[in-house]
Amino acid sequence: MTIHELQTPAILLNLDYMEHNLKKYCDAAAKSGKQIWPMIKTHKSTELARLQTEYGCTGFLCGTLDEAEAMAADGAKDVMYAYPVSTEVSIARVVKLAKACSGFIIRIDGLDAARAIDAGAKAADVRVNYTIIVDSGLHRFGVKPEKVVEFADEMKQFKNLVFKGISTHPGHVYGASCEAEVGKYVEDEVKNTAVAVDALRNAGYELEIVSSGSTPTFWGALDDKNIQVYHPGNYIFNDAIQLSTNTAVEEECALYILASVISHPSEDLYICDAGAKCLGLDQGAHGNNSIKGFGVVKGHPEFTVYSLSEEVGKFHLEGNTDLKVGDKVLIIPNHSCSSANLTSYYVGVRGEEVDHLVHVDIRGNSGKKNV
Repeated sequence: MTIHELQTPAILLNLDYMEHNLKKYCDAAAKSGKQIWPMIKTHKSTELARLQTEYGCTGFLCGTLDEAEAMAADGAKDVMYAYPVSTEVSIARVVKLAKACSGFIIRIDGLDAARAIDAGAKAADVRVNYTIIVDSGLHRFGVKPEKVVEFADEMKQFKNLVFKGISTHPGHVYGASCEAEVGKYVEDEVKNTAVAVDALRNAGYELEIVSSGSTPTFWGALDDKNIQVYHPGNYIFNDAIQLSTNTAVEEECALYILASVISHPSEDLYICDAGAKCLGLDQGAHGNNSIKGFGVVKGHPEFTVYSLSEEVGKFHLEGNTDLKVGDKVLIIPNHSCSSANLTSYYVGVRGEEVDHLVHVDIRGNSGKKNV
């Protein structure tokens, strides 16, 4: 079957492009003596996580406890959960993960959450590994680098929590509007990590793990002397946001939406059958207003995807086009992670031939099993 025979809209995954991305990043990390623990909230697929391992990834960063449980059940040795937890339900799941996976690590940035996790771990007679979240500039989670020793000292009161090191996420890089701006975010990442690492080591702390990363800052920070583990996520797919900073080229954007032109109601307006439920409404993050429209129509620079309803998208035409009603188009989403979370499977393709379906089997909230 070819993609031209598919019902639209469909979310396609170009397997050749994806495999290129996996090899490119893992080869670079190996050459620098570093590890990649990718953030798997991008794809939410055990099949793709296994593929990442085959290409050289040695652990996983997870955006949900569902993802962490899936990776542990699949035999991953190093599984890190990106955020603190605070509720009894979540703490119980963290404790269970710590029992099932000796390499499970949670991130912590506050004493209140730490106290609750420690109490749950003590009651279950288990020790939970953690890294301290350091704020490298995103100002979301994290302890200020200059305060990290003070926080680490306070954490010593929690006997069922085991200090492993520090982690950070320079997510504010998504405020960059062009390639030239990425460097200042890399500098934030590297400098703030160094302040925290030096302070902790001078205070006598051993750091088994110093982890950080994002897809845009990966290349600039890869040879940093302190960071050992990198957490790119979007790199497996890439998207229009990565194109905007030249972090990827179009042939490295592996996930795209196949849509059909279904209407041409006026001279400069075309309408396709893919809307917000495929493309998402993301136009950048953290103050970035450089993204034009809601995706890139491959091979048709004359079009801007300027408006989305739930099920349809509007293309504005500037100049001439050979596109007509009934034609199919491929649209690179602005944010592939959002599009990936809107489907239960990707249609894996090689060229224009359908290869197989890749199931998105870690999507949704597994809390339903406890109801």
